[in-house]
Amino acid sequence: MTATTAPADASSSGSQEQQARQAMGAPKRSAIYYVVSALGNGLVQAFLIIVALLWLVPTVGLLITSLRTSQDYSESGWWTVFTEPAQITFRNYQNILESDRIIDSLWNTVLISVPSTVLVVLIGAAAAYAFAWIDFPGRDWLFIVVVGLIVVPVQVGLLPDAWLFGKMGIYGDITAVVLFHVAFGLPFAIFLLRNFFIGIPRDLLEAARMDGGRELTIFRKVVLPLGWPAIASLAIFQFLWVWNDLLVALSFASSENAPITYALREQTRSFGANIDIIAPGAFLSMIVPLVVFFAFQRYFVQGVLAGSVK
Repeated sequence: MTATTAPADASSSGSQEQQARQAMGAPKRSAIYYVVSALGNGLVQAFLIIVALLWLVPTVGLLITSLRTSQDYSESGWWTVFTEPAQITFRNYQNILESDRIIDSLWNTVLISVPSTVLVVLIGAAAAYAFAWIDFPGRDWLFIVVVGLIVVPVQVGLLPDAWLFGKMGIYGDITAVVLFHVAFGLPFAIFLLRNFFIGIPRDLLEAARMDGGRELTIFRKVVLPLGWPAIASLAIFQFLWVWNDLLVALSFASSENAPITYALREQTRSFGANIDIIAPGAFLSMIVPLVVFFAFQRYFVQGVLAGSVK
């Protein structure tokens, strides 16, 4: 009898203690606790605001410099515009838009960045789906080779690809720059998308196959919509890398097919005299990646955090 009544007594006493705690309510906190909590949150927010402002200083400085003349730049710093707003002029941007060299270089940058991004996304997504959900001989070993290619530096492929492009007759053309960016962007793209696609429930794909869907149909109508956050993240990474590239452009593009980074580098040979061209050109080349990033920011965050909830 004692052995059977003891647990009942223990459970009853535990329930009584729980009821007593509920009756007492939440523990009372002193006024000092609320003051410290308020100050702590305020200090963190103030620190983040200061960091954000410091991060924006170079961008704001570049924007203001692009709105000043070369004479004002040589005589005073860009911060003096806050006391002398008459220094602001849009003449520099007017000259940029009237310059065929800058306009052609911006157009070349678009012709290089967009195909390089689209091809890497399409080919990388198809290869990632194959590595994740299609069984074929040597799949795992081939994926290991692809992952190993991620660590290969770009500089290693410059001379061999230059020789290859010369034999193909495309050296100095935009096609050579695009092919190089696609080749070096695919390993990371396959690795990133494969790790995302493999998290898709197998039952979902099996149900699509039982309904008569072929692999291409499943990839287009099931995998791509579910993998859109990771695809958007990859597109942002690839576009920013290609848009801001200078090394590959110097190695494979001619002066007629050069992107904006190449054109701005030519202007730096006489930096002091050409600041009215360099500053607005640099700001225009920077604003496009920012627009792309903020346009896909929501999908970028989803893609980065996708694996944290699995």
